[in-house]
Amino acid sequence: MTTPVLILAILVVPFAAVRLIAWRRPVIDPDIGGVIGLIAAFIFFGMGHFVQTEPMAEMLPPWAPRRIAVIYATGILEWVLAAGLWNAGTRRLSGWACIVVLAAFFPANIYAAIHSVGMGGHQWGPAYLLVRAPVQVVLIGWAYWFAVREVRHEDAN
Repeated sequence: MTTPVLILAILVVPFAAVRLIAWRRPVIDPDIGGVIGLIAAFIFFGMGHFVQTEPMAEMLPPWAPRRIAVIYATGILEWVLAAGLWNAGTRRLSGWACIVVLAAFFPANIYAAIHSVGMGGHQWGPAYLLVRAPVQVVLIGWAYWFAVREVRHEDAN
């Protein structure tokens, strides 16, 4: 059950660190910490596809074609999204893509929990979804808030 806690820490630690720095040095945009956390999360997710390839492939139904290739391809996709988040010019589009990916990949988590696939807490069975689903909502909300949402600055004059 450490995976959801680790995911939340990956999001929150950079956010909190940048907020603290921005508090002392107001020239830094404090919201960039949220972006950095999301980038770190997607790098972490992508790494999992290469470090835990076989267990991740088991999260897909047996009828899914070329499961290993799908795992590698989606890991690369997550790294591409992380890179897109880094660039301010592509951040909003990448943020939307992150939301789509998070929603599209969630059924694999449901399948893994229903079938008690032994990775990332899924071995707990369907009860794991009581933890994983809220984390997924946080990830989607985080992507929206820090990468998609348009911030409107009011003119100070």
